[in-house]
Amino acid sequence: MKNIKKTALILGATGLVGNELGKLLLQQKNYEKIHLLVRRPITSNNSTCEVHVVDFEQLHTYKELFQVTDVFCCLGTTIKKAKSKKAFRKVDYEYPVEAAKMACESGAEKFLIITAMGSNPKSRIFYNQVKGEVEESISKLTIPSIHIFRPSLLLGKRDEFRFGEKIAEKASILLNLIMVGPLRPFKAIEAKNVAAAMASMARTGKSGVNIYPSHEIERIAKENN
Repeated sequence: MKNIKKTALILGATGLVGNELGKLLLQQKNYEKIHLLVRRPITSNNSTCEVHVVDFEQLHTYKELFQVTDVFCCLGTTIKKAKSKKAFRKVDYEYPVEAAKMACESGAEKFLIITAMGSNPKSRIFYNQVKGEVEESISKLTIPSIHIFRPSLLLGKRDEFRFGEKIAEKASILLNLIMVGPLRPFKAIEAKNVAAAMASMARTGKSGVNIYPSHEIERIAKENN
């Protein structure tokens, strides 16, 4: 069967997972065009990639870019970096939901998004609550295929130094050795494995809303290595 070329859009292409995902999609050569939505200019020497520096506050003005097959949402921040709960919610809820709505209106076949382990709209933890709310809102849209990835602590090289996350990352590398049995879902996960799982699920014909906990993301990535 002849491989049908598709088009993709990645929101958060300079982030920990988004960067890995962009490289992986290029390697797999399943897309004839990949649009990268970023806040600051980046260089791409591959003609398949098209970089768009956008103002996420005016995301609706870039609706034509959402006329693609698959939309990957890798947006995310921390309350410390955002400096307030309101600013955090804007990045982790408002932007992804607006992107999903535009993907839906533009006829995208798939919407794939990273949230977090513990996502729950009724959680008393603000971070988990927002992640749960974004899942809930996007799941109500009529996009044919929605894939939600809930990784635990992400491991990988970040552009900016985050002291707390760096300590947690080092501790997690040691803890992963004993994370077996019922503790397995809590193991830290490499960002490149999350990217691999997203790329893998984008190649499937699964429809409806699909949710992948961290250990399932790990399994999918290993099976498609």
